[in-house]
Amino acid sequence: MAIVEFETYKSELEGLKAPIEELRGSLDLEFKKDRITELERQMEEPDFWDDAQKSTKIVKELKSLKDAVETYHSLVSQYEDIETLIEMGSEEDDEELAEETGEALKKLRTDIETERTAQLLSGEYDANNAIIALSAGAGGTEAMDFNEMLYRMYTRWCDKHGFKIKVMDYQEGDEAGIKGVSFTVEGQNAYGLLKSEAGVHRLVRISPFNAQGKRQTSFVSCDVMPELDDTIEVDIDPKDIKMEVYRSSGAGGQHINKTSSAVRLIHIPTGIVTACQEERSQFQNREKAMQMLRSKLYMIKQQAHAEKLSDIRGDVKEIAWGSQIRSYVLQPYTMVKDVRTGEETGNAQAVLDGEIDNFISAYLRWLKLGKPDRRVADSE
Repeated sequence: MAIVEFETYKSELEGLKAPIEELRGSLDLEFKKDRITELERQMEEPDFWDDAQKSTKIVKELKSLKDAVETYHSLVSQYEDIETLIEMGSEEDDEELAEETGEALKKLRTDIETERTAQLLSGEYDANNAIIALSAGAGGTEAMDFNEMLYRMYTRWCDKHGFKIKVMDYQEGDEAGIKGVSFTVEGQNAYGLLKSEAGVHRLVRISPFNAQGKRQTSFVSCDVMPELDDTIEVDIDPKDIKMEVYRSSGAGGQHINKTSSAVRLIHIPTGIVTACQEERSQFQNREKAMQMLRSKLYMIKQQAHAEKLSDIRGDVKEIAWGSQIRSYVLQPYTMVKDVRTGEETGNAQAVLDGEIDNFISAYLRWLKLGKPDRRVADSE
């Protein structure tokens, strides 16, 4: 009988009331509403757009404030809608309505958890878009295949969260997979959420590329940086940049452009490499690659406490054993474990299908606690 399900749903819904109220307090809605009013007043002033840099910051802040307020009201609205569904369903003992209510409850729980995670974001660039670069390391063809698996994992995660991906550079593997791929993730808090992924990822499985069926370990590095706008000034000496051009090609061997319009920039003093093949012209691709380079160099400058370039860049010298942040084991058992936070799951396939929110949340809590030393020995 559906009526029993509705009683269970009613109990579950009541349990979500406190978390929603907690979010109201942490969001400080009254302050945000007052600030929105103040910013809207400033935007009405006749000289508002005279200072482009200032106006851009105000517009960005206003959108962020309105999004936060709208998020809370959306949660309250979902809660009230589910209350109505439960009331209607209980009276009619409707099986279809019970299924609809269950799905609505699942979405509300997910949205609450997403907002809880967002409340852990406090970094200067957390609200920005993210730029991700994946590079295959030790493991040959196996590593390139793993690289493609991770790229798919992030695209799946982005799809589920409404983020938009723009591929900037794509290099196919010699036999299979991807040598390297760079892409922008566009959306509110993209960098704040995805900064948890920066580092080396390690895969252990029976290699499909080994005729003897041996278990193999492979590695992929993930570099994550915030996308910075043109108002950020970084002095780069043109003499320090080596530019290479090559023919653009996309996933599956499809040619984006038959001319050598793709651009790769090498910053000689640091060894940083950025590339772009997204645009049709060489000039546009160079501008995109320069934007990535500026972002990296600016972050280096901001991270003055770091002593080594590899620490500052958020990547590692060697994409191999001993430097991983997360391990993915597919044989002889399945497990994904983050060696920084201790977070783990036995459902490796779900993770590779984009279910990484638990790892993101655990990482942000770990940061909030001041990065306690929870690294564990990994014997696999």
